[in-house]
Amino acid sequence: MRSSNGGTSRPQLDELDKSIIRHLQEDGRMSYADLGPLVNLSPAATRQRVLHLIESGVMQIVAVTDPIALGFEIQAMVGFRVVGDLDRVAEKMRDMAAVDYLVITTGRFDLLAEIVASSPEEFLETLNIIRSIDGVQSSEVFTYLRLEKQSYDWGVR
Repeated sequence: MRSSNGGTSRPQLDELDKSIIRHLQEDGRMSYADLGPLVNLSPAATRQRVLHLIESGVMQIVAVTDPIALGFEIQAMVGFRVVGDLDRVAEKMRDMAAVDYLVITTGRFDLLAEIVASSPEEFLETLNIIRSIDGVQSSEVFTYLRLEKQSYDWGVR
């Protein structure tokens, strides 16, 4: 949600919104009929609240897949150092299918990108395309060997 000054404004969540989010983080497939009594609302009122949370950008309900089970043999976090127009480089990377996570950051790297590929060859091709973007100065690859934890249940504070 953008504010009038160009920054982002944080939507105000009440305890009911937070409760809905916590329950859906435990089971995103829960019906409104099941969720409603847990948060003391009717199914219709629960649906309205959930839709508002989604439409305001606070929450998404998505299916999380296992990349290995889908045939993606290579997963890596790649740090990139950029000179020049960082936003332009990020925009080019954002449109790449193999890049499933991209953040502008501070510290040693300007961008961190999670890249998934079905083979080492596909990974190398993706990496070479990114490295050829004007402004990409260097990269460092952190290949995933084994996933130890992936959690989306941090809740709301």
